Amino acid sequence: MKRKTETFSRWDAVGHLHSEEDIVAYLQACANEDDPQLMIAALGDMARARGIMELARQTGLTRMGLYKALSGEGNPSYATVAKIAHALGLKISVSTA
Repeated sequence: MKRKTETFSRWDAVGHLHSEEDIVAYLQACANEDDPQLMIAALGDMARARGIMELARQTGLTRMGLYKALSGEGNPSYATVAKIAHALGLKISVSTA
């Protein structure tokens, strides 16, 4: 009997971020997880959805620098995160839990 083979592709959030509402809902869900690495990775997904080259131009960072900082494995400084957030049209705020 021949075995059936299944193929899978890696899920990528970028393919589901079609509107500003999608992006905001995704970022809010990630922020609610209270996981800094997840939040950085979500910013990276948003950056890829909007265009890394344009974000690099707006922030003055290199494309590779952005990929590294926003990979989820990177450890960007707060200044880098704030610069990226601002270029993406986001405002960082703090509230009580």
